[in-house]
Amino acid sequence: MNIVIVRGVLSRPPELRELPSGDRLGQFEVTVRDADRPTASVPVAWFDPPERVLALASGAEVVVTGEVRRRFFRTPAGTGSRTEVVASQVIPASHRKRVRAAYEAVAAAVAADDG
Repeated sequence: MNIVIVRGVLSRPPELRELPSGDRLGQFEVTVRDADRPTASVPVAWFDPPERVLALASGAEVVVTGEVRRRFFRTPAGTGSRTEVVASQVIPASHRKRVRAAYEAVAAAVAADDG
């Protein structure tokens, strides 16, 4: 099972790219701060994101659900790689009911996989 939940703040506004396939890709970074651990920056990719997510500003607190992916690409120095979260949902943290529903959906998926 490959499920991840990340809660943090956008360290920069989302960027939208048009891929050669015609698909749209939203990319952004989520900074996660935890008192017991060093600050982490998590790269997030979202295919065909809704416009409301692209309108989020730097510093907005969000909850991201999705899966972890490692992709490989060519660079002038050889092959490079990047580990990122591929989002299935990006929810402003202030939308408490939607955030709770996302947490519950992930917990139910994990419980179903254990059963």
